[in-house]
Amino acid sequence: MPAAPAMSARVDVTKLDWRRVATDADRQRIRGWRDALLKGVAAAEAGGYGGELAGEGALFKPEAALDGAAIPPGNYRCRVIKLGAKGSATLTYTSYPAYTCRVDGAGNGAQLRKITGSQRPTGVIFTDGDAPREIFLGTMMLSDERRPVSYGLDPDRDMAGVIERIGDKRWRMLLPYPRFESIVDVVEFVPQP
Repeated sequence: MPAAPAMSARVDVTKLDWRRVATDADRQRIRGWRDALLKGVAAAEAGGYGGELAGEGALFKPEAALDGAAIPPGNYRCRVIKLGAKGSATLTYTSYPAYTCRVDGAGNGAQLRKITGSQRPTGVIFTDGDAPREIFLGTMMLSDERRPVSYGLDPDRDMAGVIERIGDKRWRMLLPYPRFESIVDVVEFVPQP
């Protein structure tokens, strides 16, 4: 299968199917989201973080997806938890402080971005047919960069995730098998007041 086309601001993503945009590697990662979550949870439990996992309710439960996956536009309090470790230099559970992220637009083609920080995920949210989930494809902006590298041009920066609603005004994005550090990154989204 040929490589996916790079996404840029000139492409009307509202008419695209995420499967035609995603790289082969990212389609494979999205297919493996459940396996990554189970492995990440098992690694964190084995590392002694069972209490932290249990305290998060539905956040780490594979079957937690509810109908109405579409994440509405607005500002969110986002929090990243990394589960599992690639190599022995990282912990099997790492929770980072919350930050502000923003969703602009709704439905196929909505934009997701982290507002501040030295590592700022940015990308596009795609609907996934009738599935109770959305798909995120994006890249990581670094330090003082003003524009993101187009998705599909740098595999080390490409990001692919599954977005699910897991509660009343609570969503998660599962980023299976990210390039560095963890087995799965879980991003929690809660609307800012």
